[in-house]
Amino acid sequence: MHITQLNRECLLHLFSFLDKNSRRSLAKTCHKLLEVFQDPVLWSLLNFHSPAELKKDNFLLGPALKYLSICWYSERVKVCNIEDWMKNSFQKDFCNSHENTVNDFLLEVCNRCPNLLSLTLSGCGHVTDECILLLLKNCPNLKTLKLENCVRITDQTLEAVTRYGRSLQRLHVDFCRNITQTGLERVREKRPSVTLRAERSANMIPDSKPEKKLMLEKASRKSVQL
Repeated sequence: MHITQLNRECLLHLFSFLDKNSRRSLAKTCHKLLEVFQDPVLWSLLNFHSPAELKKDNFLLGPALKYLSICWYSERVKVCNIEDWMKNSFQKDFCNSHENTVNDFLLEVCNRCPNLLSLTLSGCGHVTDECILLLLKNCPNLKTLKLENCVRITDQTLEAVTRYGRSLQRLHVDFCRNITQTGLERVREKRPSVTLRAERSANMIPDSKPEKKLMLEKASRKSVQL
């Protein structure tokens, strides 16, 4: 029996075992398999392992998406985690090449995936508070939000959770150095039903420019003298 003789249900089941690239390659062989590739039922879960994967045409983004993860564990993530004012020209050029990639993709998710239930971001050093706020607004059914090593995430995201995370049940903000204990306490106060985890985050040193650090040191010395 030829693969195209299988019914739609069998083909969908077959496609479900394939990765994104294999699905796309198979879809290019005939019109019938392309239709299977484009079936929203096939795309309820998406996993990405680098920003470059977000620009490929080997997946379908739509209302059927419920589980999304973008986890970048490359050594290059360390470059994105350096404070902006400390980056040299090479590091800035590297970051500029993909700085808006994840944010732009998440904006597409906001517009096209209102039924999203779970989002995991790890090593996404350029994701902003504004982007997460829009996602919370546009995906009202979101139950799980996991942010790890996302250095631009601040207490503004935690505030957005208290305002718009009505369905949220689980929040992780691990190794996000620019959130504070005050922000975490506010989430616990305003959203006591949310299971909150913040491994190392509030104990890490937040970003600040040299002049700001100098002012803080002077203020600290004055308080000691008093």
